[in-house]
Amino acid sequence: MSTVWLNDEAREVGPGTTIAALMAEHGVPERGVAVALDGTVVPRASWATVALLEGSRIEVVTAVQGG
Repeated sequence: MSTVWLNDEAREVGPGTTIAALMAEHGVPERGVAVALDGTVVPRASWATVALLEGSRIEVVTAVQGG
């Protein structure tokens, strides 16, 4: 198991866990959010192929409509 940080909260993940798997595990919707891994935005199309490493920092930002 590895420790990663999801919105500043420690989470344990198994080897090879991807961003997509982490999002699904924590009920994060695929639409209306942006994900940054270690400060770099990851395109949604890459979520299923980007594996998390020990100490990875994942920030999930929800899009908000305003006016």
